[in-house]
Amino acid sequence: MNALCLVIDRLHSGYLGAYGNGWVDTPAFDRLAAESFLFDQALIDTPELAPLYRSYWQGWHALAGAPPQDRPSLPAMLREAGVHTLLLTDAPAVRKHALAADFNDVIEIKVPLLVGPVEEGEFDKTRLAECFAQIIDRLETAPQPFFLWCHLASLGLVWDAPPEFLQLYTEEEAPDAPRSADVHERFLTDRDADEAVGISRTYAAHVSLLDACLERLHAALLEHPVGRETLLTLTSARGFPLGEHRRVGPCDEALYGELVHVPLLLRFPDGLAASGRSQALVEPADLRPTLLDWWHVREPIASPSGGSLMPIIRGEAANLRDRLIISGRGSELAIRTPAWYLRAADAPELYVKPDDYWEANNVAVRCQEVVECLQDTLLQTEQTLAAGRIADLPPLSDVLIEGLE
Repeated sequence: MNALCLVIDRLHSGYLGAYGNGWVDTPAFDRLAAESFLFDQALIDTPELAPLYRSYWQGWHALAGAPPQDRPSLPAMLREAGVHTLLLTDAPAVRKHALAADFNDVIEIKVPLLVGPVEEGEFDKTRLAECFAQIIDRLETAPQPFFLWCHLASLGLVWDAPPEFLQLYTEEEAPDAPRSADVHERFLTDRDADEAVGISRTYAAHVSLLDACLERLHAALLEHPVGRETLLTLTSARGFPLGEHRRVGPCDEALYGELVHVPLLLRFPDGLAASGRSQALVEPADLRPTLLDWWHVREPIASPSGGSLMPIIRGEAANLRDRLIISGRGSELAIRTPAWYLRAADAPELYVKPDDYWEANNVAVRCQEVVECLQDTLLQTEQTLAAGRIADLPPLSDVLIEGLE
């Protein structure tokens, strides 16, 4: 009964084969997905790491107000249950989080930032490879039973893939992929289209680099006795915009799918629900009750919004909720239902779901009644969540669930 939670920050789910990508080669991730239960509609509740990790470790939504002072964290509860808990990360914001102190061990991954990409054949010198080497080492040496939480910031810190990975996405007459370790962050103009294509190819090379690291982790899980007894959860804290809405990198953290829609899979040591997948709406606060459920540890205080995903995984339920709300920078909010996604900015934007996967066609002008209904629902949900009474919400109307004919 061990668990490894792997959080790859700034991983764009649209660059993974298991999530529909057809041009980036991710065989290791796809193999893991085939051995796992995969959630297609997992969204973060905020791109800010501090409240996001409160959601992960306390099951407390970013908009739910302050949790009770006596609410224990996930690592504290597992530690009390006799599980050795470890936090392994290269992100200071996660290592210094107030709840990080509840782990038995907090280990900083110390890998120097490179000033440029590594040379050909030097895969093992990349930051991702160094980080995964330390993960595999901890996986094989941690006291059992263990709970190992790994947060890797590498995709958002440095792009140092060797030339052989960049060459995978180099084509004649195509824009050159930038040869720099700098992670791009900028707003685009109409004249930047070619540059955006080049940046996306560089990012694709680093997704393939990540995939090569996942292949090593997968081999370790198969070969080492501990790995064969370990639940693997893989997700991302945030995606990485690559020009879909004139943004590359974090920029203003606008609440579009390329930022908030993240991969989520759970690979169980006994093969439970392998190759299964769900369209249920899932949020970060669901991870804590799911792991406690799997470990048979009782949750002392119910979450205002999160719930265990195990009934969905076991085929006992189809979904947990009919809406998700997301908090962005400043006052920006968004709401997702099975049929719609509303970005409640100064000029509201409305997208049809699940068809418009990456919010390409804003239909707010043509569906004003839906916009107004979702705005009211967003306000009502926000207020109810802040009061900790999410169960009191009435069900959504058929239009918000099923869409327009």
